[in-house]
Amino acid sequence: MRKFVLTIATIFGVAVTYGQNPITAKTSFTKEYLPVWQVATEHCLDVAKAMPEELYSYQPTEVSKTFGEQMVHIGYTVELLTKRYVQGMNVKPNAPDAGKMTKAEILELLEEGFAYTTNVINTIDQQQLDETCVMYHSGNTVSRAFAFFYVQDHMANHRAKANLYLRMNDIQPPEYTW
Repeated sequence: MRKFVLTIATIFGVAVTYGQNPITAKTSFTKEYLPVWQVATEHCLDVAKAMPEELYSYQPTEVSKTFGEQMVHIGYTVELLTKRYVQGMNVKPNAPDAGKMTKAEILELLEEGFAYTTNVINTIDQQQLDETCVMYHSGNTVSRAFAFFYVQDHMANHRAKANLYLRMNDIQPPEYTW
């Protein structure tokens, strides 16, 4: 299991400890974007932790994902979308089955997915950020830097759904702070 810890060194620089190796963001974009990404990932983990394990199988409608499936979808796709759109890799979906995972395993998957993308945020260079990619669903051509926003927006979409699942079970969602 990979763990990451964010350390904001100064207002002008961001350093991340990834495993045992400190990483410093390479571009001004990544220095500015990293704190936004970090807040979003911490909030998502708070949402995942707020739901009791016995309600990870909660599904508000027949066609909806379960809460656990929402969380697995987030944890799996942050890495998949980062590889596909930011790094330009040809990757195919192969998500794990949330129904066969414990809450702890799902939290670990979220942490690993977030750590992967955090590492890419910190190590990508400006030339790569300026390259373009074609978004699979929309067909739009965007910069790889812009693709980071898509990864975050996708996460926020499924996190918002998970917030509703909490409310439907009379659980107050964690407060969003920024």
